[in-house]
Amino acid sequence: MLDLSLLRAEWDDLLARRTSFRESLAIWTAVLDLWSRWDPEQVQTLRWSADECRQRWERGRSLLSDTSPPVPVRELEELIGPMIEILVGVDVEEAEALRHFAELWDQGEVSLSMLLPGSGQGRSLQELTGLSSDLVGFLAHGSLRPILEGYFDAARPYLAEAGWDRGACPFCGGAPAFADLLESGQRRLACHLCGGGWTFARLKCPFCENGNANDLVRLMAEEQEEGYFIEACRACLGYLKGIDRRLRWNAGSALVEDWGSPHLDLIASRQGYWRATPSLVHLARTDEQ
Repeated sequence: MLDLSLLRAEWDDLLARRTSFRESLAIWTAVLDLWSRWDPEQVQTLRWSADECRQRWERGRSLLSDTSPPVPVRELEELIGPMIEILVGVDVEEAEALRHFAELWDQGEVSLSMLLPGSGQGRSLQELTGLSSDLVGFLAHGSLRPILEGYFDAARPYLAEAGWDRGACPFCGGAPAFADLLESGQRRLACHLCGGGWTFARLKCPFCENGNANDLVRLMAEEQEEGYFIEACRACLGYLKGIDRRLRWNAGSALVEDWGSPHLDLIASRQGYWRATPSLVHLARTDEQ
């Protein structure tokens, strides 16, 4: 279950360290406020056995490929409605598309399944609403994290005994949003959609699974901000921010460190790389992008 008290304490500490970012990071503060108001007891935890989970992982399938959280529409709207309002406040250009999404939601034309990874059946949310893929990502991550975090709670421990070598999240199938280098030297990827974490090969792109070392680069020298890094793939042009926990042992969680470092996203974006999950650079309508 999402530990909001810890997350909020980490966030407040980061804002105290990066006071110049406080205004630009206000959207994430608003998201945390939203999550704090939602009752996590409304989530029914997935109760599959270790074998049921392992069988899917061995076939390369995320758990969400074969299930969906049973959340009543009213409870779901307690997250989606306010998240739409947050996005309207920061992205005026897509306000009309967001309102159209809300209308279609009320009419039953769009549903929870269309916000989940791998929802490739029928028309996409972009086609139906006119929303950009970036805004769909913001809407999904801001609305669904408290739900999916609790839904997969009981299944988390089973991953340690199962084999999973994919770049996508083993729980929800979402794209990784951040990377941690652990004390052991292992690389651990983090999913911000459901809170999942899994180890992944260090010399491999999690997006295209390219393992050619000549294509895998670091976009900034670590001495510029010790412990933080940007990993990028020249083959698919995807990138992932990360932190070396051996150097930054007192750093916050992957979610907080990712949200609090938009300047690193700007470095990658300016060099022509893309990221698969929501970032403030996606909301910045500048000539540089």
